[in-house]
Amino acid sequence: MTSDLKSIKRLFFLGIGGIGMSALARYFKSQGAEVSGYDKTPTHLTEELESEGIHVMFEDDVEKMPKELDLVVYTPAIPRDHKGFNFYKDNGYELRKRSEVLGIISADKFTIAVAGSHGKTTVSSMIAHILTESGFGCSAFLGGIAVNYNSNFLLGQGDVVVIEADEFDRSFHRLSPDMAVISAVDTDHLDIYGSKEAIDEAFLEFANKISEEGFLVIKNGQTINDRLPVLDKAFYSLHDTDADVYCSKYWVVDGGYLFNVSYYGTELKGFRLNIGGFHNIENAIAAITIALELKITEENIRKAITSFKGIRRRFEKILDNGKVVFIDDYAHHPEEIRVFLESVREIYPKQKITAIFQPHLFSRTKDLAEGFAKSLSLADEVILLDIYPARELPMEGVTSELIYDQLTSNEKLLIKKEQLLDTIKSKKDIEVLVTIGAGDIDKYVSGIKEILSN
Repeated sequence: MTSDLKSIKRLFFLGIGGIGMSALARYFKSQGAEVSGYDKTPTHLTEELESEGIHVMFEDDVEKMPKELDLVVYTPAIPRDHKGFNFYKDNGYELRKRSEVLGIISADKFTIAVAGSHGKTTVSSMIAHILTESGFGCSAFLGGIAVNYNSNFLLGQGDVVVIEADEFDRSFHRLSPDMAVISAVDTDHLDIYGSKEAIDEAFLEFANKISEEGFLVIKNGQTINDRLPVLDKAFYSLHDTDADVYCSKYWVVDGGYLFNVSYYGTELKGFRLNIGGFHNIENAIAAITIALELKITEENIRKAITSFKGIRRRFEKILDNGKVVFIDDYAHHPEEIRVFLESVREIYPKQKITAIFQPHLFSRTKDLAEGFAKSLSLADEVILLDIYPARELPMEGVTSELIYDQLTSNEKLLIKKEQLLDTIKSKKDIEVLVTIGAGDIDKYVSGIKEILSN
């Protein structure tokens, strides 16, 4: 594919409603290109794209798909029997994965890439926000909707780009980072990698993509940390005093935190974070470390952390009316769920916590059922939904019961998602309700809010 992206004037996106795909679509639209796309179902995100002048179709109908195109971008989640995909492939169109196109953008810019099994969306959004607010400037491709900008794409001045580096399908190996963050190296995507050792190797390969004069910020205590390439690096942590950068003290205040940071032995005081979840202090420490390395002033970093409003579906408080609290979160890995529920418990130590969880992917459920059950059992009550298949076909013997049978919460319930709203209506003892998952559970958020509000 031509590395001169300016020559690409007409694009079609197969899977345009995906969070990464839509950011790329918005980028090309901002460059003046004619952008359209296909997705399986309408969502809030596809509605937003259409309101921005991007045509989205929902039928896999070759007749209606555009033919005059410079580039077709597709997501790995598109099934191989998709008629549109096969039409473009068989008729000699330029077809590229999203990660390939991001790689070309990255090669031309000063790239800050944020990788990791968890936290990468929040860290990359925090970095982008600090760079934007401080006047340093950047564009950003994010894996979630940053509430400050109501978008997953930021267009800024200059040649700096912040990219969320996804390990799924080894996408992050196509990037050329000048600076990078690795927030966690945990067992996930075994359908792609097969083993934890292979995941480790993939993250090491990503670390080796960083330019020789570059800088790596990596969480302390990861399995790959003794095999990293020789380059400038900082090890960070929430409260491990062996790390170069860590939180030396924090206080819970009004659903957020005040915290101090120990930065190579120097105490930086008085950071204010106005979103919940103490894991977000750790995410902020990674972002602060990148910003300090870029010589952004402490005062500007402090202001940006205070004004950061978080990511949609990342510890997002939907309702707090004095009687009931409702929080929605995208967590879809046992470790994410553990950290999320521990944070909820810290803020609401005496209230009953009811967790609604929709497992994401059959393969992930099969591989991590025991871990899911252990993490979810931190809630007083668990309402478990069917598995959201995403890109997968059902697997024999793999259902939500694998998790349900191992739950040790005081109360537990296994239901179909269609029964969810009626189930909540029937409950009279909800104090803190949380919805958790990466599937389509967010479709029920407004309905749940309405029930709880009444």
